[in-house]
Amino acid sequence: MAYETIKYDVADGILTITLNRPDKLNAFTGEMMAELIDAFDRSDADDNVRAVIVTGEGRAFCAGADLSAGAKTFDYAERTDRPDKAGNPVKADGSIDWSNEAVRDGGGRLTLRIYESLKPVIAAVNGPAVGIGVTMQLAMDIRLASETAKFGFVFARRGIVPEACSSWFLPRVVGISQALEWTYTGRVFGAEEALNGRLIRSIHKPEDLLPAARAIAREIADNTAQVSVALTRQMIWRMAGADHPMEAHKIDSRAIYARGRTQDAKEGVVSFLEKRPAKYPDKVSKDMPSFFPWWPKREYK
Repeated sequence: MAYETIKYDVADGILTITLNRPDKLNAFTGEMMAELIDAFDRSDADDNVRAVIVTGEGRAFCAGADLSAGAKTFDYAERTDRPDKAGNPVKADGSIDWSNEAVRDGGGRLTLRIYESLKPVIAAVNGPAVGIGVTMQLAMDIRLASETAKFGFVFARRGIVPEACSSWFLPRVVGISQALEWTYTGRVFGAEEALNGRLIRSIHKPEDLLPAARAIAREIADNTAQVSVALTRQMIWRMAGADHPMEAHKIDSRAIYARGRTQDAKEGVVSFLEKRPAKYPDKVSKDMPSFFPWWPKREYK
C-alpha cells in the first residue's frame, strides 16, 4: 500500500514508521490515523517484523492535530474530512447518540490499535510532540527522545480535554500526580522534565536517537522468541487494568503451559546449554496458543 502521510520501511526485522508531513511538522489528520492503523495491521501480519520504531520526518515528531480547519478543528459535526462514514450523531430532537461511531476520537482509535499490537513498539521522539503527538506515544512500549524534543499535554489550553485514551495510559506510565500536573497546566516542557517524570527512557543527541532505538529493537529481534514477546506485551499491558493478581496468575499459567510444550521452549533451553544463538521456529501468524486472545472484544457503545 502506498501511503501519503507516513513512511513504512522494513529492514533486518525492524519496521520504521515515519510520520511524513514535515512541512506541517507532521500534524495529525484523519488520513494519518487511517494510515497508521493500517501500518500496525500490516506489522502484525508480517512475521518478518520483530519490532516497530515510530519517529517523525524533519524537525518534529508530531505537532499535534492539524489546526488548519480553524475553529472547526475539534467540532466533528462541522468537519468534512473525517475518514469514517458514520452518520450524524445528533438526533432530530437535538440530543446526541453518544454511541454513534462519528463521536469517536481519532487519536483513541489509533492508540487502541497500538494497544492491540503483537510487536513491541518504540517511539524515537526527534522533536516537538504535542497533543496527539505525545498521547499517541503512551500506547507504545519504550520512548526515547532527542535533546530537541518537547512535549505538551496542551488540551486545557485549547478548550478541550486529553484524548487518545490518555486518561487510561498516562497515569499508568508516569503516575497520577504527574499526569494531573501536566494535563492541568497544559504547559510545553523539555526532554529533561520528561525524563524526570518517567515519560521517556533516555535522552540522546539528534544523530544518536535512531541508532539507540534500533539497538533496542535489534536486541529484541536477535535474541527472543517472537510468540513469547507477543504474549508478554499483551500480558503486561492488559494486567495494568486487572483487579486482582489472580487474573495475572490465570494467564501466566496458561501461557507457561502452552509455551512449555513448543519447539521454541525446547530450543531456548538447548541453545543455552550448547552456548549458541537460538533459532526459534514459532511464528506469530500461526503459532499463538489456543487460549489467545483471552479477553472479550470491547465495543464502542
